[in-house]
Amino acid sequence: MDKKTHSFQAEVKQVLHLVTHSLYSNKEIFLRELVSNASDACDKLRFEALDNAALFEDAPNLEVRVSFDAEARTLTIRDNGIGMSADEAIAHLGTIAKSGTREFMDKLEGDQKKDASLIGQFGVGFYSGFIVADRMTVETRRAGLPADQGVRWSSEGTGDFEVETINLPERGTAVTLHLREGEEEFLKTWRLKSVISKYSDHISLPILMRKEEWNAEKAESTVTDEWETVNKAAALWTRSKSEITEEQYTEFYKQISYDTEPPLAYTHNRVEGRSEYTQLLFIPAKAPFDLWNRDKRGGVKLYVKRVFIMDDAEALMPVYLRFVKGVIDSADLPLNVSRELLQESRDVKVIREGSTKRVLAMLEDLAENQAEKYAAFWKDFGSVLKEGVGEDHQNQERLAKLLRFASTHADEGVSLADYVSRMKEGQEPIYYITADTLAAAKNSPQLEIFRKKGIEVLLLTDRVDEWMLSHLFEFDGKQLQSVAKGAVDLGSLQDEEEKKKAEEVATAFKPVLDRLKESLKARAKDVRVTTRLVDSPACIVVEAGDVSGHLARLLKQAGQQAPTGLPTLEVNADHALVKKLDGSAHFDDLAQVLFDQAVLAEGGHLEDPAAYVRRINALLVG
Repeated sequence: MDKKTHSFQAEVKQVLHLVTHSLYSNKEIFLRELVSNASDACDKLRFEALDNAALFEDAPNLEVRVSFDAEARTLTIRDNGIGMSADEAIAHLGTIAKSGTREFMDKLEGDQKKDASLIGQFGVGFYSGFIVADRMTVETRRAGLPADQGVRWSSEGTGDFEVETINLPERGTAVTLHLREGEEEFLKTWRLKSVISKYSDHISLPILMRKEEWNAEKAESTVTDEWETVNKAAALWTRSKSEITEEQYTEFYKQISYDTEPPLAYTHNRVEGRSEYTQLLFIPAKAPFDLWNRDKRGGVKLYVKRVFIMDDAEALMPVYLRFVKGVIDSADLPLNVSRELLQESRDVKVIREGSTKRVLAMLEDLAENQAEKYAAFWKDFGSVLKEGVGEDHQNQERLAKLLRFASTHADEGVSLADYVSRMKEGQEPIYYITADTLAAAKNSPQLEIFRKKGIEVLLLTDRVDEWMLSHLFEFDGKQLQSVAKGAVDLGSLQDEEEKKKAEEVATAFKPVLDRLKESLKARAKDVRVTTRLVDSPACIVVEAGDVSGHLARLLKQAGQQAPTGLPTLEVNADHALVKKLDGSAHFDDLAQVLFDQAVLAEGGHLEDPAAYVRRINALLVG
């Protein structure tokens, strides 16, 4: 095949421009990315060879070799993995298929530190070579193809790349970087070894470099033809915990997660019994950009007897723990396991349950012993963890203890156990209110009697809270009760005199209530006197089994049909505005205004704002 020139995909051109003009901190990350790609290529060959051993050709020992030529100013990373065909080289090295490229651009163009380590997070690691190189050449042949179907890909990292067919006896891929002026540090054995040791020590394949020997006569080191392994070449999770340093755990986490910060917590265990497996699981310190994309495959890397099987094995971790990174290495699963088989395997179910409990134990330890760390975790991941209350009934009680809320006593960090410990003597339910914002929840009229009596109310403002509460009904034997549903009943917290007075007021106010019901019959199913209000004239409530106004708004925003039942209006018979109703010539207008104000106070939207304004203006003038 003659040499052909192709244009990069538009997104690649943007990435390359940013790589060559913006990325300058932590340049050494390029070697981690290219060695990681080489290791992945070997893992893929090993996996495909399970069904076709001929792919190993005459070289069954998989390895990565790193070499340099100081005179030619080139650095080469070579693997004998799966390799690429001509079409694959054009597809993989000329386009970016992974979603998230736009976010990558925004991060690099925005107010941030131009950190090269971001590049791996967005699946564009190959292009990191252009941080230090002004030209890159790739020679590759896919395992199983004849020698005359080798491919040479080359580019200067601008708008185009060239592809031609070459004769390549050995399968695999060699990436050669032609280094820019000023990047001579990457033409030194000690420097390359230190980078490999830092980032790639855990890779289970041997990473080989030529040995360097000291020449006493010339007083300098010379590179020999003998190759030596420069990494430990043992999967980190297979080693004893006592042999592994904190720094090695951190670097391994960064390698598999493309995160730039150390993990918040991790757990490393070998499990034996009905199912035998090793788990090394990490909780990130910060939420990834795609945390809320439930369709994105989350999960951990799956190995079987140290053979890589798949990334993002979501069957091994529930969706609500999709932020967990790590590795699970099973001794029992078959090497040819598929995603479909994972869904049905009994061993997988055991691993999933064990790993879920291990992660929850990590979170419980943080919550109990490192409150500040747990608060940081909750801020980023709390809303996702709440999904588990409805999805994982087996662990619902453990998850309930991990929940944190704002309340009328504190703006954040209140656990259900904290709330129960502060409950008033005689108080039976755990009271809560849902709202769009913390300010709306705090200032809701429904809280007035609770605030007056010093009764704590949880303030729930996450979009997921209403759904979570449809699954969580009690904690520690205490029912969860919305203060905005049903008639308020404080039980023994309300003395007999208060109850008697409320009954007398309701009786005396009955004529006004009857007129209000008639005036508002199209908007309210009932109007009643309430004891929950202290300073406000009225509030909107729904019955215990009905959909709250907050949930109805969320459903509407999501384009779903919300139930159309009418709410109840509760009025404060002691309020001056309500007293003004009796005998007023503007009774109907006042009734409508009372209802509209109650809707606004709970965060709702008026169906006819103009009518509300007209009524207010008329009342002000009158």
